[in-house]
Amino acid sequence: MGALPDVVLVLALLAVFGALALGLFGMARGGSFNAKYGNKLMRLRVVLQFVAVGLIALAFLLGQGGARS
Repeated sequence: MGALPDVVLVLALLAVFGALALGLFGMARGGSFNAKYGNKLMRLRVVLQFVAVGLIALAFLLGQGGARS
């Protein structure tokens, strides 16, 4: 199938990490940024995690991962 599924998975995981890092930075800093964007970043992270886990499951179902004989 090529490297496209691998690239998509890496991008999805990086997006999750970015949302998590931004949310943690905002929470640690506090103030108006956290008050305005804290819950939005948390929701974004949850949605991105759902997408990333779904892509990983799809890759395994399509035979892109796991042990091969």
